[in-house]
Amino acid sequence: MTAGVQARVLIVARDDALAGPLAEGLDKLGWRTVTARGPYAALAALGDLTIEAAIVDLASGGHEALTMAQRLKAAYAPRHLPVIAIGDPSPELEAYDFDLTVAAPLHPAQAATRLETLVRTAVAEEEFELRLATFADLGRRLDVPETDTSPFQVLAIGEPAPQFLALANALTRSGAEVVGAFTAYTAFDYLHERPFDAVVLWAGDTSQEALSIAAGMRRNTRLYHTPALLYMRQESFVTASEAYHRGVSDVASPETPETETARRVLELARSYRHQMSVRRALEKARSSGLMDAATGLFTRDLFALHAARLAQAARARGRPLSVCVLKLAERADVSHARAGGWLDRAIPQIGSMIGRLVRVEDTAARLGPELFALALPATPKAAARAAGERIAAVIGCTAFEAGDGKPPFVVDFDIGVADVTSAETVGKALEQAAARAQKKAS
Repeated sequence: MTAGVQARVLIVARDDALAGPLAEGLDKLGWRTVTARGPYAALAALGDLTIEAAIVDLASGGHEALTMAQRLKAAYAPRHLPVIAIGDPSPELEAYDFDLTVAAPLHPAQAATRLETLVRTAVAEEEFELRLATFADLGRRLDVPETDTSPFQVLAIGEPAPQFLALANALTRSGAEVVGAFTAYTAFDYLHERPFDAVVLWAGDTSQEALSIAAGMRRNTRLYHTPALLYMRQESFVTASEAYHRGVSDVASPETPETETARRVLELARSYRHQMSVRRALEKARSSGLMDAATGLFTRDLFALHAARLAQAARARGRPLSVCVLKLAERADVSHARAGGWLDRAIPQIGSMIGRLVRVEDTAARLGPELFALALPATPKAAARAAGERIAAVIGCTAFEAGDGKPPFVVDFDIGVADVTSAETVGKALEQAAARAQKKAS
């Protein structure tokens, strides 16, 4: 690792057979790595560095490696540390607290995609713990994420080739419910009609069609996180690197035993189902009765209480925290809409849009009639500004009714952002962000 560059991923491996190429590839993709040869070196690295996730090579570490997830997570508390195992996915590994198990070799592009998802899930889990405490202070109880024990739902897409049918049968024998779709059109009909925990794409002789389906899933916000395994022959002209960069979560071939591939699909489904349970639990906060009635966002007082807790936790966990203030900008058409009361009618829709445009782990609030704020955990100031600008750009493309035969009006936002360094500076950070937004307005 280059001197002065902060590592983001800890790789625990006795040798470089798998760790070397993985570390080199992740470094090039922006996930800077540090490698530890054993548990003591790994724990020392956690004490010295701000690590976002860990990867453990089970084959090189023996039985000692099996306990690494539990040891690393305990050492890094209260910060949640996602840990990936490189090994043969099996139900027995679930007892060792790995967030995901992937078969060797782990491609860097595949690892980067999984890391992004797992790190976001870890931040969401931390946010849920904080909301539990905040809402409990006000006499409200949030439902904890429920463990769904129903059979995994898997969509198998592709022509009914013998190898593909064999994999579908192996999934069924493993307890999954498999739905078959022979064409891309039928597949997307199924994907829009019902939720699936994983998708299997048979490349066959039309690998580009399979990759197009994977890419289409990544362009859809609802399907973005749904894992997809590409099942293709070893002699296919499509490389694993291309597949991962097109949105595939894992790659397998018919030369691999169907039972092993089925375990890999179910492991992706297990991780995805946990991620979705955390998201649903956070989204239920909107029906707590504490939110702003018009917009569904946090009220000013609830936001102040929660932001202070966020700041305290961010410091304890060594994560950045930023706030972003969005103030409706003055425009001639908005002034007319305000005078006629049409802006007041649009505010609930604007607030609702803000709530849908933020990540589930972010906290969006309505601080005043035309003033909104975001608290963004694990987010530096530059990324917070990008989030605010993205929200403003989307809402700026929406036309709102002005009445009396007048043309619809659009809104802009003046944006201000600030870092939060401690619970005592939350108010100051909000004031700084609001002042910066006001400065843009003047």
